[in-house]
Amino acid sequence: MDIKKRKRIRAFYITGGIVLLLIIARLILPFIVLKYANNQLSAMNGYYGHVKDIDMSLYRGAYQLDSIYINKVDSASNKQTEFFSARKVDLSVEWEALFDGRIVGELRFLSPKLVFTKDKAEIGEVARDTNDFREILKSFMPLKVNRFEVNNGSIHYVDETSSPKIDISLQKTYILAKNLKNTSEGNNLLPSTVKATAHAYDGNLSLDMKLNALEEQPTFDLEAEIKNANLVKMNDFFKAYGKFDVSKGTFGLYTEFAAKEGKFKGYVKPIIKDLEVAGLEDREENFFQKLKEGAVGLVGDILKNPSEKQIATKVPIEGNFNNPSIDTWEAVWEILKNAFIEALMPSVDHEINIQSAESVDGEADKPGLLKRIFTSKKKREQQENERKENSLNKYNSAEKK
Repeated sequence: MDIKKRKRIRAFYITGGIVLLLIIARLILPFIVLKYANNQLSAMNGYYGHVKDIDMSLYRGAYQLDSIYINKVDSASNKQTEFFSARKVDLSVEWEALFDGRIVGELRFLSPKLVFTKDKAEIGEVARDTNDFREILKSFMPLKVNRFEVNNGSIHYVDETSSPKIDISLQKTYILAKNLKNTSEGNNLLPSTVKATAHAYDGNLSLDMKLNALEEQPTFDLEAEIKNANLVKMNDFFKAYGKFDVSKGTFGLYTEFAAKEGKFKGYVKPIIKDLEVAGLEDREENFFQKLKEGAVGLVGDILKNPSEKQIATKVPIEGNFNNPSIDTWEAVWEILKNAFIEALMPSVDHEINIQSAESVDGEADKPGLLKRIFTSKKKREQQENERKENSLNKYNSAEKK
């Protein structure tokens, strides 16, 4: 046998051996990763989780977690409470960012469910759970996440201690966050975007947010709204926390917020239409319950705008993240304005932008409640238009810079 033929045979065996090793590695790698993942999930402080299976897609640099769940664990009783689950989580390299010279990752969640449970919990508990969830994800995704997508998700708030039990939720949630690590548009003040939609009790939620995810201080410009949510379908919430129920009505919520350099400014505008508290189905309730519901309904009728049949207010909130300030008198004024002067518009007002946060400490004092009531409608409209125009000019100047 000549030397060339021996070299070809040797090369064939070496190549075949490498291919065989790759095939074996491909077959056993999912089992190794699955064992590692479940060991990590079972060893988390305060949580316990499990993954049913892991699929590898080496050709696109990705792997999928199938049927994953993570529960909160009570340290005293070892009782587990549902926290997160998903039909599939896809973790992969974002190939588009490679063309910009960045190696970053993307996360896709299919049918995820996130549950915040009240256990003598305050808002801080929700923030803590959210931070813990991010830390859990970091152990599975070695790359910095630049793109984040949620399909057909649900977000729940549960209170099992109330009577009746509470489970309010957003369903069919879609979230798309892009350019979180600023792999493109480097000169843009707010290079990242987050868009979200969801179903909310026959109504719809939409959110549009621009942000700089790399800033140490929260830096963002956000608009969000909920339209036409059916209040009757939230009666368990009203019975548990308000001790009354609703027989008719829809709910809308409109909000804008902007934050920069530790300061923020925005508002929340809730609007309730066609509210009826005591209906025919309430005949079997006791006298005091009927009296309470009648009082709630009477207050609602007094504060309802007669033409639009809505109860509404607008609550300004501003300050810094350690010391937020809610303008109570402004909220009272907006209720009275909606009821007796002019109905608030069921829409986002487009008056807040990233420059609004800079003026939090330097704005002139707002006129008092009585001055607002007795100011003519024409003058109020003029003042409102001037304020919006000044805010828009500031924003456009900053964009040009």
